[in-house]
Formats: sequence, structure tokens, C-alpha cells
Amino acid sequence: MALSSDSSDAPPLWREGQFVLLMCARIVSVLGNGFARVALAFAVLSLPGSSAGRLSLVLACQALPQLVFILAGGVIADRMSRSRLMVLADLLGAASYTGLAAMVLTGHAPLTALCLFAVAAGTATAMFAPAMDGLVPSVVPAGRLQRANGMLRVGTNSSLLLGLALSGVTVALVGAGWALAINAASFVVSAALTARLRVAPRPRGKSSGWADLREGWREFASRQWLWVVVAQYAVVVAALNANVGVLGPLTAEQHLGGARSWSVIVAAQAVGTIAGAGLAARVRVRRPLLVAVLCTFPAAVPIALLGAEAPVWLIAAAMFGAGVASDVFGVLWATTIQREIPEQVLSRVSSYDWFGSLAFAPLGLLVAGPVAAAVGTGPALAGCAGVVVLATAAALLSPQVRTLRSDAVAPSRAPSAAGAAAPSDSSGP
Repeated sequence: MALSSDSSDAPPLWREGQFVLLMCARIVSVLGNGFARVALAFAVLSLPGSSAGRLSLVLACQALPQLVFILAGGVIADRMSRSRLMVLADLLGAASYTGLAAMVLTGHAPLTALCLFAVAAGTATAMFAPAMDGLVPSVVPAGRLQRANGMLRVGTNSSLLLGLALSGVTVALVGAGWALAINAASFVVSAALTARLRVAPRPRGKSSGWADLREGWREFASRQWLWVVVAQYAVVVAALNANVGVLGPLTAEQHLGGARSWSVIVAAQAVGTIAGAGLAARVRVRRPLLVAVLCTFPAAVPIALLGAEAPVWLIAAAMFGAGVASDVFGVLWATTIQREIPEQVLSRVSSYDWFGSLAFAPLGLLVAGPVAAAVGTGPALAGCAGVVVLATAAALLSPQVRTLRSDAVAPSRAPSAAGAAAPSDSSGP
């Protein structure tokens, strides 16, 4: 399959004001989320009467709404200004983390209040994600979507890595409460930047929310390539969650020297995602779905090496390669959806993508521990690697996955996407 540089006579994307605003908003927001990933756990554990069970409950209250409300988020995003919905979601996230930070800093943190703020934070994410996926084609012409998606992922992956690195230092120096406050402030900045976006006005639909949801399902189910890859990733994400959340750390603790070794392995993957997004932004493939699905196979390699208790440097190298491949997948997948799906249903289809891909994620975490206790971490990891390979091989059986070509869809979307990219003062927050 041929690869070619993604050339264009248009000015660089970093000179496009609307795209730069969107990218800056995402970088700031994801930087704050990097703080929250570490700070929230340490914040809950630092409170009086804390326990592992209390932490699990708070994290579950944050994660569950992301799955429960993601479909509603897609419907809402297709019925109103997506940029306005993103601003509202950012403000809800800011309020949620401000409340969590205040409780941690004061030491007065009833469990019910912690859970309510966690639910609000998870709901904000469910509202934000489909709107963000649908907004990108409104600020970038169709022919430049792949590069834009790659640049966005380079920026957000780098920002997340920086946030994760700084969060530990911040928690150690000033406490988890202030780290949560930094995350809240990042949402405010993101909302302010997103509020400046001006995109073409969207027609208001007159159908009910249920009718919109059914229409989104019809668009989703009518495309074999779409539901096949989402089904693939429902299984793949469950296996990856089991590895990263339970089996990998357990193996590192038992055989590889503990947390320091695991940090090296995870950091190698994070660096790989940055490199992968940069690569994907600069190349064009004729059959993007075929390349994207093939890029899932490398995810099985570090899992298998962990199961074999390979040297840390070898596992880290494999994780770097898996990180590169995962973001090539991410860029090609996002670009294909944005080019193939009609703009008026894009957020709803994206929400089905999110829902399906994450459907089994909690199950992977739930069964990993008992399976490892029953058969050992090595066989459990080998099973996870096998699941990734089998699910990916099954996806390749789809003719549409193997044959869909990017040059067959980009021209048909170029006029409408270019028109949507034109700034308009009559819409937006």
C-alpha cells in the first residue's frame, strides 16, 4: 500500500486562527486532566477515613456517567452549537473539580458529596467528547482533516505526558487539593478559548431526541466498516484495560522491580503516541481502515512480552512501538469517520463509537484480578494478547474494512466541509 506526503497549497494549519484556538483549548484542558489522573486518587486517599473501597467508589462514579450519558451527549451535540456545548461541558468540569479541590483542601469531604462531584465530572466528559469529534470538520477543510487530527493528537498527547509528569511533583510539594484546583482552572481557560470559536450556524432539528438517537443508530449500523471496527475495539480495549490497569502493574511488582520499571514502560508508550500522531499527520494512505486495523496488532506484543517476563528495556521498546501504532490508528480512524459520516449526524455516530468501544472496558478490569489469581499473571497476559490478535484478525474479514479508500470520499465532502469551515459571527457562544 502506497504512502505519500500530505501536501497542500493552503497555508499551514498553525496559521488558521480557528484551528489554533481549538488546539490551544484542548492542550490546556488535557494538561489539567493529566494533573487530575494522579491527584484525584491521592486526594481521596489523603482524606480522613479513606480506604481502597472509597477510592474505587469515587472513581466508578466518575467513569460510569461517561458510558451512560455518551449517547445523550451525541444527540445534544447534533441539536445545538457544538462549540457552545463544549463550553458548557468545560464549565461543568471546572465546577466539579473546584468542588473536589475545596473539599480536599478543607478536609470536609462527605462521601456523598465526593461521589456527586465525580458524577458531574464524568457527565461533563460524556457531553464534551461527541461534540469535539463533530466540531473538527467545521473548522478544517475535508482535505486537511488527517493532518489536523494528527496535530491535535500530538498536542494533546504531549500535554497529557507533561501533566502526568508535573502532577506528581505538584502533589508532593503543595498537595493533591491544589493539583485538583489547577485542573479546574484549566477547564476555565479551555472554555474561554472555545467560546471564541466561530463556526457556521447549524440548522435546528424538529425531531425528538429519541428519533435523533434512532437516526444515529441507523447511520452507525448501515456501515459495516464502522460497527465491525467498533466491535473489534470493544474487545481490544477490554484486554488493554486488563493489562494496563491490573495485570501489567502486578507483573511489574512481582517480577520486574516494581513501580519504577512500570513507569518506564508506560512512559515509553506515551512517547510512542506522540511520535505516532506526528507520523500519521504527515502521510496519506489509500486504504485508511486497512492500515488502521493492521496497526492494532502491535498492541499484543508488549502484553505477550510482559507475560513472558522479558527484560524491561524490551517491553518498553515494544510499548513504544504499540504507542506509535495506536495513534496512527487513532488519526486514521477519526479522519475516516469525519469524511464518511454526514455532518448533521456526526456527533451521534461518534457517541455510538465511544459507547461501543468502551462497553467492555470495566469488564476487563473486573475479571483481570480473579483470572490472574486462578491461572497466574503470565497465562492471563497471554490470553489478553491472544484476544487482541483474534479480534483484529476478525475485523480484517470485513470487505469494507479492507477496501474502503480515502480518495473515494474526500472530494465529495470537500465543498460542504470547506463551507462549514468559514467563520460566522451569527453562531457559536
